[in-house]
Amino acid sequence: MRTSKSLLVAVTLGAGLLAAPALAFDGSKSDSTVAAATPLSAMEAFRSGAHWLKAGDPAKAVNSLEYAAQQGHAGAQWKLGRMYAEGDGVTQNDLKAFEYFRRIADRHAEDNPNAPQARFVANAFVSLGHYYLEGIPKTDVKRDPARAREMFAYAASYFRDPDAQYYLARLYLDGTGAPHDPRQAARWFALAAQKGQCEAQAMLGAMLFAGDHVPRQAARGLMWLAVAKDNVRTEQQSWIGKLYDSAVQQASEDERALAGVYLKRWLETRRD
Repeated sequence: MRTSKSLLVAVTLGAGLLAAPALAFDGSKSDSTVAAATPLSAMEAFRSGAHWLKAGDPAKAVNSLEYAAQQGHAGAQWKLGRMYAEGDGVTQNDLKAFEYFRRIADRHAEDNPNAPQARFVANAFVSLGHYYLEGIPKTDVKRDPARAREMFAYAASYFRDPDAQYYLARLYLDGTGAPHDPRQAARWFALAAQKGQCEAQAMLGAMLFAGDHVPRQAARGLMWLAVAKDNVRTEQQSWIGKLYDSAVQQASEDERALAGVYLKRWLETRRD
């Protein structure tokens, strides 16, 4: 997503493209006469958008990405959704982001979960889940935790997306939009943890260490907390380090030693 090859322009004339908004080679909108002779495919426009993003020109990038999105390119729709959600190079607009993500979910829900674009589709479902969980003020997108659970559950089960599995587990743990079911939460945390989702690793570790609604396995829990601590990606996840530090202080010498054995085995399997 963040890098692109050089744009290869195919000079083809297709009746299906004549009605679409046209782009010049520099990502700006061009006049219809020139565009009719040099239409871009959705993939070419997407690559052009990626090029202009890398070059630091979001205005040209948006023109190219919108062109690709209008032709149904899921990657372009996803990138525009993320840009509007985060205010990255555009004015932040949650409703626009929501619409791009919904377009992906509506048209690609049954895509092959092993296809290259599946990660875009899964993330679109996760993003929709967050919007339904909170709602978008002053719009028709109202808070609907049950609908949020459906979004997370679909991405978690069909696409096997680790972030979706983590957020679905949180709903079961908190009883938000789903029955309060810590055991079900632990199962989803475990699936996401195995895929490297650090927040799921931390939550699973904390539950195992404390024996919270699962059989207590202090050493195993400490191992997962150590793995999570090493995988922390942002300052917002500082709570993971605090969970780990607290567990280390409470653990016995034997539990810490056994956790070290488990950790070594985990790292060896990851290298394999």
